[in-house]
Amino acid sequence: MQIEVYNMEADESNLTITLEAVCDSFSSLLWDIEYYQCGSFEVYIAANPENLAIFQTGRIVGRDDDSLHFGIIESMQIDTDAENGDYLTVKGRFLMSLLERRIINPTLSITADTAYSDIVRNAVTLNAIQQDNRRIPGLSLGTVSGSCWEQTATLQVSYTNLMEWMYTICEKIGGTANIRLVKDIGETYKMVLDLSEGTDRSLTQDTEPHIIFSDAYSNLLSFSYASDSAVTRNFAYIYGHGEGSERKHTTYCVGDEPAYLSRYELYVDAKDISEEEQVECETVPIPEEKYIELLKTRGSEKLVDPKTASESEIAADSTQYVYNRDYYVGDYVTVEHKRFGMIQPKVQLIGMIEAFDQNGRSLTPTFRKE
Repeated sequence: MQIEVYNMEADESNLTITLEAVCDSFSSLLWDIEYYQCGSFEVYIAANPENLAIFQTGRIVGRDDDSLHFGIIESMQIDTDAENGDYLTVKGRFLMSLLERRIINPTLSITADTAYSDIVRNAVTLNAIQQDNRRIPGLSLGTVSGSCWEQTATLQVSYTNLMEWMYTICEKIGGTANIRLVKDIGETYKMVLDLSEGTDRSLTQDTEPHIIFSDAYSNLLSFSYASDSAVTRNFAYIYGHGEGSERKHTTYCVGDEPAYLSRYELYVDAKDISEEEQVECETVPIPEEKYIELLKTRGSEKLVDPKTASESEIAADSTQYVYNRDYYVGDYVTVEHKRFGMIQPKVQLIGMIEAFDQNGRSLTPTFRKE
């Protein structure tokens, strides 16, 4: 595996990217792919004039064995040590971080049931592709896969960070978003935004081959599990436009209304949701029933499930299941620990830290209960 460093130059609509260097002599590399947030990377390498010239902020870092994830160098730090030598620490996040540079403006108002894929793609088009000064050069819409993106909703959102809002939608429906580089013509590249969904490979289904991590199979090296209900919020009171008793309001919960000790209430201030929208360049009122649906959608985005996390170390050299061939970040798998009699029939792999250093390659996944 080699690290590739690219120089990026942008004009109004294109990215011109040239390969500056290929590096395979780094001390360590962390490649952290996340499903519900922007992934990141870290390179630890000897500090010398050549490496300082190569690893500059704003440049792109890729891997020759990963065509889906590319990072932007955001920081670098030099540490000198007479005994251990001089080292350079390079950090950054993947290309989705570009969308963090935009907010949703003007207001995005969806009052007719619309697929989440269309809502998200529309938000990106309006705030990062279409407008001249706000355009991210070379960014285009890519593929959509997964039934979760076919779910429909009405919503209204404004002045919210575009990337953070997108990941809120992803977590709500169970999908993910990623920006990858695709070579176009010559040295010209384009950035493509894909929306996708993980695959169920757990014991609870019989369509895909089962993926089971277990101490009994010697592919689960370490295991930890934690559950925290302190942050739970499962019933929302949502208040929108208006003042005092005239303020429009509703409630929202998933399924049957929780009661007694199982009820965790939340107040949602949705005053920013306007009672009017633009239709063919005219300002028209939003019907009350549609406005209430907008409030319910906002409330659904604010609910908080009990936190559960399971962090493990799995065998990187296992021939039984190969990461990025047999399973991927976002997939549902089964994790069990026979010695403690614990089994999680269906958990989602929401993150994977792939580490390379003098000890070889290691995989540290993060699982979350469905």
